[in-house]
Amino acid sequence: MNHAASIIVLLFLAITFIMSSQEKIFHWQDTMNWLKGYFEKTFLKEYVPQAVAFLLLTELIAGIFSIAGIVQLFMNGGRIIGFYGAVVSCFSLLLMLVGQRLAKDYDGARNIVIYFIPAVLAVYWLG
Repeated sequence: MNHAASIIVLLFLAITFIMSSQEKIFHWQDTMNWLKGYFEKTFLKEYVPQAVAFLLLTELIAGIFSIAGIVQLFMNGGRIIGFYGAVVSCFSLLLMLVGQRLAKDYDGARNIVIYFIPAVLAVYWLG
């Protein structure tokens, strides 16, 4: 298995973003209530639903492409779909980082690094 590390990281990204997406979808109102307070002192306070919808879309794309990338690696060793999944994962994490920095949640922003490192590794390995 030449792609074991890539598959493991793509599985990590798929789990991370699919579960985050489903939480936003099935608990939309709870998410909105919490994030409106979270961003109350930022310019995003008026745009929380739109920002979360955009983030949700990027998370879904990241998760779906990560799963499809695993399938592609198993089927023919192709890496392009997984690469796109990793890139969109990085983009999604950067969006979250910007939001946390705007909200002055520096501990939360620091925690994004835990997810960002494997996403960047996947971009590197699959690129």
